[in-house]
Amino acid sequence: MTTKPLTKAELVTAVATVMGSDKKTAASALDALAAVVAKTAAVGGALTLPGIGKLVSRDRPARTVRNPRTGEEVQKPAERQVKFAIAKALKTSANG
Repeated sequence: MTTKPLTKAELVTAVATVMGSDKKTAASALDALAAVVAKTAAVGGALTLPGIGKLVSRDRPARTVRNPRTGEEVQKPAERQVKFAIAKALKTSANG
């Protein structure tokens, strides 16, 4: 059973309810968190969100890749890769 993901407005409302504050404060908190996460990923760092998971950003060097359909080899430029690992506590609570 799949449900729709929360929109930002719904998330702001839920956070405001849990915090016991107004929506403006909750929206500011979410925006600040998003800014910190984006800045950390941009510089290639790691960030742990306690109880949620860990975000790791790393640089991948340039490499040669092959198109599986044509077999043509193409040079892929260096890039920054962002990965997210879910915390064990969150996995456990999601699985009951």
